[in-house]
Amino acid sequence: MIAAHEALADLDAMTVRELNAALHAPDVATAAPAWRIVNPHGAHALACGIDAPIRVDIDGHAGYYCAGMNQRATVHVHGNAGTGVGENMASGSVIVDGDASQSAGASGIGGLLRIRGNAAARCGISMKGVDIVVGGDVGHLAAFMGQAGTLVVCGDAGDALGDSLYEARIFVRGRVASLGADCIEKPLREADRAQLAALFERCGETGLDPAAFRRYGSARRLYHFHVDQAGAY
Repeated sequence: MIAAHEALADLDAMTVRELNAALHAPDVATAAPAWRIVNPHGAHALACGIDAPIRVDIDGHAGYYCAGMNQRATVHVHGNAGTGVGENMASGSVIVDGDASQSAGASGIGGLLRIRGNAAARCGISMKGVDIVVGGDVGHLAAFMGQAGTLVVCGDAGDALGDSLYEARIFVRGRVASLGADCIEKPLREADRAQLAALFERCGETGLDPAAFRRYGSARRLYHFHVDQAGAY
C-alpha cells in the first residue's frame, strides 16, 4: 500500500535510469523524502548513488548492486537482493528482508547493511568501515581482505572466514567451517559485548544476546611479507 506522503515509482512505467535521476535530484530530500518502488522485477542498479537523507522502499526483489554507493539514505528491499547490494556504501542504511547474493557490502566505508536472511560468498569483501549484520548464514570468504568495520553473522559461516583480514571485526554465533589465512579467534571482551549490543539496537533487534557470539580478528602476521609466513600468502 502506498502511503499518502510517498512518491510512487512504477518500473512498469519508467526506466531505472529515470528513477535514479529522480532520486539524485538536488531537492529530493525536501520535495520527496519518501519513495516506494513497485514492480522492480529484479532490475539491476536500483536506488544507486543516492546522496540525501531520504527513505526508499522497494516492493519486491532487486538485482545487482542495489543501493550501491549509498550516502545518507535508508533503502529497504522487501525481498531478496542480487550481487553487490550496498556495494561501496558510505553512510545511511540498507535493509534486505530476504537473502543476498555474493559480495554484499563490498568495499563499504560506512553505514549499516542489515540482511535478515542469508548472504552468499564474499559478504563484506574488502570492507572499509561498513557494519554488516546477517540474520542467517554467510558463504565462503566472508570479510575477505576486510580492512575496517564489523561483520556480524547470526548463523553459520562458510570456509575461509576472514581470509587475509586486516582490522575488520567479525562476530559469529553459529559454526565456522574454517578460518582463512591470518584470521584467528579472539576473546570476547566486555567492550565487544557492548559494541554488539549497540549495533543490535541500531538494527532494532532485541532478541540477540551478545554473549552468544564468538569474536574473530587478524593475527597480524601478513601485514608485511616475511619468508617464514610465505606459505600463508
